Amino acid sequence: MSEQKDAPLRSDAQRNRERILKVALAELTHSGDVPLSVIAKKAGVGQGTFYRHFPDRETLVLEVFRSEMAQVAALATELLKALPPDQALREWMDHLARCAIAKVGLADAIRLTISAPDSPATTGHAAVAAAADLLLRVNENAGTIQPGVAVEDLFLALAGIWRLDLNADWKPRLTWLLDLVMDGLRAGAPNA
Repeated sequence: MSEQKDAPLRSDAQRNRERILKVALAELTHSGDVPLSVIAKKAGVGQGTFYRHFPDRETLVLEVFRSEMAQVAALATELLKALPPDQALREWMDHLARCAIAKVGLADAIRLTISAPDSPATTGHAAVAAAADLLLRVNENAGTIQPGVAVEDLFLALAGIWRLDLNADWKPRLTWLLDLVMDGLRAGAPNA
């Protein structure tokens, strides 16, 4: 009997899938071109089980990326519930930057896997962009940042962070750069 495409996974199959994703995240973070057989072995699953869940490298990499981006996106709402808008935005930018820096290998894997601008990887970006837009609009309404900041402009302002030298003591410089971006967002804000 074959499983239906949209049928929920059995609990053991779900555990296998989660274990594969956890190992894949760790391995892809270190090396974007890690062999899939290494991921399967470290996850403790056979090749058949691995390929039943992830038929190719692209499927695996995109699922890891989607999962990571969903977590970053969900954090925006959590932070807005717990912190004032400007502190939530600053904390979210820090989390986004640290996530991206820590996942350099994953970024390499995505680049190796995807090249088309209309690839499925853009769906993960859409969730993060929506979270950034939510944070910007809440801050704009609260008067804590200047009005009219576009999501694309925020991401362009943050783009230089990905060039930090990870072999040096990058954490203080990251904090300083994120504070600089936040100060720029606050410039001209009615309640800053």
